[in-house]
Amino acid sequence: MQLIFQTQRLLVREYEPKDADDFIALNGNEMVMRYIRPPVNRQEALNLFEANLKFYREKEGMGRWGVYEKASGLFVGTFVIIPIPGDDTKIQIGYALDPQAWGKGFATELVNRGIPLFFRQHNKDLLYGVTELPNIASQKVLLKCGFKEEMEFAEGETQLKRFVMSRQEYYQ
Repeated sequence: MQLIFQTQRLLVREYEPKDADDFIALNGNEMVMRYIRPPVNRQEALNLFEANLKFYREKEGMGRWGVYEKASGLFVGTFVIIPIPGDDTKIQIGYALDPQAWGKGFATELVNRGIPLFFRQHNKDLLYGVTELPNIASQKVLLKCGFKEEMEFAEGETQLKRFVMSRQEYYQ
């Protein structure tokens, strides 16, 4: 098990083959995927899972990692540091949590701990967060963690809002 980081309540680690069912369930859940992308079927999710395991070897310090509650060992969701689709020069932070984990402050905990991880492991000066316009809860998490609104834009039919944090702002 490759531990990425831990918080007071959570462990964030690389997914392992035994975690496929958790990953598949999360990526097929309409409520979870509502503001991320369309939910996928079992085979599509399995393909994403296998690609994710391969990604660990290709992009050091980036990936989609499993989030587990320390006290219970229960699967909570996924935490990500990945390139923004369509622009590999920009890196984004994000998460997808099981509905049973909503409202517990886990998203804020993950983002607050993921920011210093990013700036320690990468030489980029900017870290991004991207949400769909109606995803007010995630926008509040990003703002609470120190991100600033940068711009609104459309990707096809989807209206998005991009947030940014600079290395300089983080270390002030």
